[in-house]
Amino acid sequence: MITGATIDTDTSALCTSCGIPLDSQYFDDSSVQKVPEPGEELVLARFELPTQYCGMLEYFSQFTDAYGTNNANVATPEIEWQLLVNNHALFPYINLRRIVNPWGYGSYAVNIRLEENSTLELVARRVTNDGTLPTSAGGAINLVGGRIAGRFWFNAACEDVMQRRH
Repeated sequence: MITGATIDTDTSALCTSCGIPLDSQYFDDSSVQKVPEPGEELVLARFELPTQYCGMLEYFSQFTDAYGTNNANVATPEIEWQLLVNNHALFPYINLRRIVNPWGYGSYAVNIRLEENSTLELVARRVTNDGTLPTSAGGAINLVGGRIAGRFWFNAACEDVMQRRH
């Protein structure tokens, strides 16, 4: 943060609807993998913002083969899902044991701002079923998948700071 200085930004280069720079780029990462062993976790999707870039997570989605077979199988009592930013859980998407954004069904938009140089990950971890959720009627979960998508752009405030240092 710069104190005692004014940062001029060209508002004509911003979208009038969302305020995101018109030259923003998209990111989209995903994978489907075998369920991890108990106590292990998998990074299903990952995006690392370049230096001096910030962005917006717009969507994430989850998949299990049990849910793919029967949409009633939203509970994942042995799979814990987390969205992490710089290895810290992103509230409220921490320790989910259910599919909240199913892959392939037009996931709900989340629009979460990502600070400069952040690393975003969607992680699935195999945990012990504590009995609070029913085991899926469709059988055991063998495959898990995750997808993250959003936009990123050069942070003009960073350019101004870099120019002032020289």
